Amino acid sequence: MSPTPINDAAATQDEAIIIRDADASDIPAIHYIYQQAVKEGTASFEEIAPDASELARRQQALVEKGFPYIAAIDAKSGQLCGYAYAGPYRPRSAYRHTVEDSIYVAPDHHGKGIGSLLMHHLILRCEAGPWRQMVAAVGDSENKGSIALHRKHGFVITGTFHNVGYKFGRWLDSVLMQRPLQGAAPLIPAPQADLPLPTADHK
Repeated sequence: MSPTPINDAAATQDEAIIIRDADASDIPAIHYIYQQAVKEGTASFEEIAPDASELARRQQALVEKGFPYIAAIDAKSGQLCGYAYAGPYRPRSAYRHTVEDSIYVAPDHHGKGIGSLLMHHLILRCEAGPWRQMVAAVGDSENKGSIALHRKHGFVITGTFHNVGYKFGRWLDSVLMQRPLQGAAPLIPAPQADLPLPTADHK
């Protein structure tokens, strides 16, 4: 199963943004954004930022299995200002109809609606695929922005793991959020031979 290419233009609060599939040429910008998130924030529980080649390997592994991986591009400058992807929630095969989202926005583009735009398109891509549930594991219960973003797009909090992470000298919670996809999540899914099996290799 291969993802459907996209190249959609949309307006955010301050600028025109193009949403398209991310590719290997985006890795340097993706690496910069994720490096900042790891070194300065608690959205990711990684403590040592992976290098660009490792991020390229992770991206390729997801795309080859048909998972969506998208980028937000400033229409004027051509700068990649954010990216998002969905990957398997857990490696066990019975979880194969469930995906977990990840969204990262460049620090100088926070507060412009880019995260919301990426979330909107990521949900559309997942709903066009074979998946029935989307979950989020929000790092740090103090990450109010991410929690609000997910709520805006139909996620509800289903639970909190308390003090499961330790970073920057303090304990961190992990807030679990969930929303159904395709509007018919309880129905038994039709067999799909090409449905990608989960892998734990995307984080």
